[in-house]
Amino acid sequence: MSQDDVAKWEQFAAQARSGELYLDSEEVARQCLAACDQRVTDLENMANLVEQTKRVSGFGDFKMADQLVRQFLGQATGNTNSIDEVLKEHIEVVRDMGEIMAVSVKRITGQDVTNTIHFNTNVAK
Repeated sequence: MSQDDVAKWEQFAAQARSGELYLDSEEVARQCLAACDQRVTDLENMANLVEQTKRVSGFGDFKMADQLVRQFLGQATGNTNSIDEVLKEHIEVVRDMGEIMAVSVKRITGQDVTNTIHFNTNVAK
């Protein structure tokens, strides 16, 4: 996912907050909101697993071992294409998507679902 993609969804979320963008179907918005909620949960669970990739060891005490540690650690964290940064971007985009759905539900029903964890849709209709 590129920074352009992240920026697009941030813009869409801003448009939703200002009333310019929304879904006109409560059913669809709630289903999308539920999917966003599940996806954020899944991505956060993956992010917890990624923490384990930040502990790189066991290559021995050779010069090449230090290079391998740096290489694998760089894939896990510390740069824009590392696993942890990519997951953060995905979580941010899915939250923006969820915000759009929550704004849509509020616009249609008057119910504020944005204060729920991960945009949880277990709100009475």
